[in-house]
Amino acid sequence: MAAATFSATTKPICRSRPVRANSSRRAHNVVSANANKQALLLDYGAGNVRSLRNALKKLKYDVTDANSPADILSAPLLVFPGVGSFGPAIELLKKKEYAPYLLERLQEGKPFLGICLGMQMLFEGSEESGGVEGLGFIKGTVRRFPDSLGVPVPHIGWNTVRDANGAEVVNVAPGLDVPTPRYYFVHSYRAVAEPENQSDVALTCSYGNTEFVAAVAPTDDVRAVQFHPEKSGALGLATLNAMLSPADGAADAQEILSSMRPRAKMTSGLAKRVIACLDVRANDSGDLVVTKGDAYDVRESGESGGVRNVGKPVELAQRYYEQGADEVTFLNITGFRECPTEDQPMLEVLEKSSENVFVPLTVGGGIGGVGKSTDGTVLSPVEVAAVYFRSGADKVSIGSDAVRAALAYYERGERCEGDTSIEQISEVYGAQAVVVSIDPRRQYVADGEEAPFATAEASRVGPNGETTCWWQCTTEGGRKLQPLGAVELARAVEALGAGEILLNCIDEDGQNNGYDLALVKQVKDAVSIPVIASSGAGSPGHFVEVFEATNCSAALAAGIFHRGEVAIEEVKAAMENDGLATR
Repeated sequence: MAAATFSATTKPICRSRPVRANSSRRAHNVVSANANKQALLLDYGAGNVRSLRNALKKLKYDVTDANSPADILSAPLLVFPGVGSFGPAIELLKKKEYAPYLLERLQEGKPFLGICLGMQMLFEGSEESGGVEGLGFIKGTVRRFPDSLGVPVPHIGWNTVRDANGAEVVNVAPGLDVPTPRYYFVHSYRAVAEPENQSDVALTCSYGNTEFVAAVAPTDDVRAVQFHPEKSGALGLATLNAMLSPADGAADAQEILSSMRPRAKMTSGLAKRVIACLDVRANDSGDLVVTKGDAYDVRESGESGGVRNVGKPVELAQRYYEQGADEVTFLNITGFRECPTEDQPMLEVLEKSSENVFVPLTVGGGIGGVGKSTDGTVLSPVEVAAVYFRSGADKVSIGSDAVRAALAYYERGERCEGDTSIEQISEVYGAQAVVVSIDPRRQYVADGEEAPFATAEASRVGPNGETTCWWQCTTEGGRKLQPLGAVELARAVEALGAGEILLNCIDEDGQNNGYDLALVKQVKDAVSIPVIASSGAGSPGHFVEVFEATNCSAALAAGIFHRGEVAIEEVKAAMENDGLATR
């Protein structure tokens, strides 16, 4: 990534500190002005806005899209979601000529809610994308979390927020007071409270022993949040409702909050995530089902040899959301390799799941490289990813193509040239939107033997008593070994712009013996981006074990949830009892 060039001398779009008529925090009687609950969505073509649209519809809002700059000024309520990278997002606003109208609306104090990048763009500028000017409505520059914090960047997951009073019960929105509220964040850049913007800051959050701005409220009707309420479960929906409709939102919020999982212990800070994974593929009849394999073999033993069927993807996704899963991951193991954008059944799964699942959704399978449709149209990796984002995915997972990109990276002398799917998608949508799935096999090393890649003390003793091993990367669903180690792949994809690693282990897949702790720890220690442990969970204790032994950010499981052997609530209870921060 290029060094940032934004400085205090760079002028924001606003050109001067905006003059806000009656800018004190006063009530505007939003409900009477918007009795029909109409919301205009400023969808400028970047990232997943389907989930926000679905959340607003869930709250009984009539949602329309902005079709012209004039719509921005006339709408009773404007919702501005920001997904992706600061630079491309600002350029899209300028290209559509939305920026000056958006700024005018803010200056007039008309009802507005910005989300994530939609909050960051209110500031004077950002270091992201080499240094880019913002709208300048709020003083301050958005900067990257410094490496010196010693925490994974991007900041991904469920973290607690606090208000200016620092009380345990936080006023997160008009009329909505919540004890130790926890929301879903996903970002590498943040704004901080400064004397010039302190009066605009409503909520803050702590990460790596540093405070950053979690929400701003220059007036009662102009609000913006760094977190994603549409991805923060029942609390997120309640907060969204209270922010948009203060009069009835607080009352409705209590009903929504009643569905939240009771917590035995109130823990603050970034929670360890529990992720439910759904391996999706077509069975022999052509129906899309959730399956589960042993060492990646998903067919039943015996004469039938059919694809193992453990449920329907949309139904299971909603079940796991209701049980408390922090994220849901779909891995399409029979994706359309030529052009996944034509895999209509999988796109429909995402669309339908996002209607009722208000936590992050990740999709993988056949993503990366260029796609080619049946009519011969060639699609870039960014265009392929865009189809998934528009269908409801928040992140895309890249597997085999990431291995090819890493091999090319090392062949070039560890240079990034911007031609890989990881770099291109990350540049447009941000590193946080790119997950790399690593599928390695354990390779044991005899005493005195040299290994081609980084080794570690093995979690399991080898067949001939070996205690040292390395992990060899594979492609094509684990079928093809590649000349690359898991640690070396992880380092390469981080350099290329990946924001998270999903770390599998083929040897442990379906064995229920616990995660490969040696593998997870070695990769976690080698990179500064979040690592998700996968493969091998068989009990709630295995989740606690991997979090304590490796300090990974999340742990994923599939079979034990599908078969009903372990409930997500049991995993969360075990984590709480052990003192781990848990949603």
